[in-house]
Amino acid sequence: MKLTITGYSTALFSTWFFVEELGLLFDAGDGVSSGLLQKSMKVKHVFISHADRDHLGGLLQFNQLNARDGFPIIYYPQDAGSFPAMRDFTTRFDPQSSGSVWKGIKSNSFISVKNDLEVEIIKNGHVPVENDEEKSFSFKVHRVKKKLKPEFAHLKGLEIKELKEKQGEEFVTEIFRENIFGFSGDSPVEDVHRWDGCKVLIHEATFIDSEDIKVEAHGNKHSRLEEVIKMVAASDVEQLILSHFSSRYSAEHIDKNIRTLCEKYQLKILVRRILPGELQTDILQTKAVNE
Repeated sequence: MKLTITGYSTALFSTWFFVEELGLLFDAGDGVSSGLLQKSMKVKHVFISHADRDHLGGLLQFNQLNARDGFPIIYYPQDAGSFPAMRDFTTRFDPQSSGSVWKGIKSNSFISVKNDLEVEIIKNGHVPVENDEEKSFSFKVHRVKKKLKPEFAHLKGLEIKELKEKQGEEFVTEIFRENIFGFSGDSPVEDVHRWDGCKVLIHEATFIDSEDIKVEAHGNKHSRLEEVIKMVAASDVEQLILSHFSSRYSAEHIDKNIRTLCEKYQLKILVRRILPGELQTDILQTKAVNE
């Protein structure tokens, strides 16, 4: 499936990505509406990874411009209290936007966004939490196919139909999920196999130089470029887009380190990046850093 991805991502300032063919927006940092213009009306589902301001600063304007009866549907971590507060404020401040739908979500769930597409919700460790709270997510988009279970392959069409009517479709078929897109949100590298089989992965790489990593006051955790490259080299991701770089890094420094690490870990897939301060359209059609 061809994916037309437009986005912006600079650590601390703004992050958002729009996948046009899927009608999905991931995060809604400042500038999302002005970056997409009329294309923003194509968004039906908005998935917000967490409540940091650089990931939701543009949500109110986006919602005000695009709200209609039943859309967009805005999904957010259920345990993050910022979102109900934003919803209530928006309802009072922009009553014309009341048609949009706000839904709190939990991890290990699958949200159907089209007949053959589901978004999987994955908890990550970016935001420190207590007990079993969930305040930060990554997302996978799956293309879903239902196939007849092998044990029923010998049956005729009418027999299969009767069995479905008696036992239900789930008894007769099994679900296959193809991971066509992944979005890490803000997240440390926690599981080397998390993105196995992903066709296109957008992953944050906030830090490049080890000495730049420091624990912020709120303790949120991010990824280093090297650990992301190392993880992807050990998986079967097909295309990688690196995002959320700190603005302290120049384009030359970012690209040099990407090439060096791709060579170090023998990463053969195409690697693209979103440079700090740059809006990028149709990202997968841009020249890869390691071409």
